[in-house]
Amino acid sequence: GLDSALASAMEARLGGIAAVSDQKSRTSQYKEVLDELLSGDGDAEGLKLMVTHMLSDDVPLVISRQVLQTLCQDLQRLPSERHKETADFALEKITPRVVSFEEQVSVLREGLSKLYQDERLWSRAAQVLSGIDLDSGIRVLSDEYKLQKCVQIAALYLEDDDALNAETYIKKASFLLGACKDPALELQYKTCYARISDAKGRFVEAAMRYYELSQSEPEGLNGAAKSDARLAEALSCAITCAILASAGPQRGRVLATLVKDERCASLPNFGMLQKVYLERILRAEEVNAFGASLKPHQLAVGDDGLTVLSRAVSEHNLLSASKLYNNISIAELGALLGVGSDRAERTAAKMISEGRVAGSVDQVDGAVTFRDAEDGGAVVEQWDAQIMNVCLQVNAVVELMEKKNVTVAM
Repeated sequence: GLDSALASAMEARLGGIAAVSDQKSRTSQYKEVLDELLSGDGDAEGLKLMVTHMLSDDVPLVISRQVLQTLCQDLQRLPSERHKETADFALEKITPRVVSFEEQVSVLREGLSKLYQDERLWSRAAQVLSGIDLDSGIRVLSDEYKLQKCVQIAALYLEDDDALNAETYIKKASFLLGACKDPALELQYKTCYARISDAKGRFVEAAMRYYELSQSEPEGLNGAAKSDARLAEALSCAITCAILASAGPQRGRVLATLVKDERCASLPNFGMLQKVYLERILRAEEVNAFGASLKPHQLAVGDDGLTVLSRAVSEHNLLSASKLYNNISIAELGALLGVGSDRAERTAAKMISEGRVAGSVDQVDGAVTFRDAEDGGAVVEQWDAQIMNVCLQVNAVVELMEKKNVTVAM
C-alpha cells in the first residue's frame, strides 16, 4: 500500500543520510527531514521511523542525542493526539537506552505531562513526570530542580485528592528544602504539606500549617490582591481544620490562637469557631451550615461509620457537656450529642481513655461522671470536701456554744 511505500522511501532516505561521512552535514540533513515531518499537523508515522532510526547502530550517539533533543522539544507544536502518540512511542523505544538519553526523556515527559494537565488528567500527568530519574548518577541535577519536580508531582496528585502518592513526593521534597532560594516554591511546598495533612485527617497539624501559611510574606505570591485572597483562604482552611480536629488540649491551643487573630473575625466560619472555642454545645442547624462548606474528604465516612464532621461534633459536644455537668446518664448524653446511647458511651470511653476528657463511665448505672481535669479532683472528692467543710463549721459552732455554757444535745 501507499503507507508501506512511503515508509520504505523514508527508511531509504534516512539510510542515505546515515552513509554521509561528514558529521555536520549528516546532522543538518537529519534536521531538514525532521522539519518536514513536524510541518503542518505533523507526520506521526514518519516521526516514529525517525525515532527508531536514531536509536539504531547506524547513528552515532553525538548525532542522535542532538536530533532527538530537537524532536522532543518540537513535538509540542503538534496537535495533542499526534504529540501523545509520538511521545508514547519515543518513550517506549528510548527506555531500554534511557541512560544515554536522560535529557531527552525529561523533555518528552515534561511535554507529555503538560498535555495531561491541560486535559485535567492530574494523576496521569503526575505519573508521567515521576518517570524522570531525579537520582541519576549520569546527569547532574540541582537540588532546586529536584525540589521543584517533587513539589509539582505532589501538587498534581493532590488535584485528584490522592494524598498517599502526594505524601511520598512531599517527603522527598522535605529533604531538599534547604536548597530552596525561591519563596514561591517554598510556599507551594508548604501549601502541599498542609493539604496532605488535611486530606489524611491530621487536622490539628493541618490547622497549624494553614495558619503558618496565612502568615506568609506576600512576596511568595503574585500581586497584592491575589496574595490577600490566598492568605485569607489559608486562614479559612485553618479554621475549618481546627473545628474538625479531635477535641482535646492540642486543638484548644490552636483554637485560642485563631480566635485571638483579628483577621479571623471577617471570615465566614468565625461564629462557629467562637462557639467551639468557648466550648458551647453545637446545634444541628449550625453543624449543617458548616458542613455545606466542607470538601469531599472532610465528609468521608470512617471505619466507625461516622463522617469526620459528625465525629468532631460529637467529641466537641461531649467536651462541652463535661464543663456543664458533673454527671449525666448515657441516654441523656446520647440525646445531647444527637447519637444513640451506644455511640455516646463509646465516644465518652474513647475520649476518657485517651486523656482528652477527665471522668469515668459507670456501665452498671448507665452514667458518665466528669471531673475537673485541671485540679484532678473527682466530682465525688469535691462533694466529700464540701461535706467535710460543713462538718468542720458545725464543730466550730458547737465548740463556741460550749464555751458560752450553752448545752448542746448531741
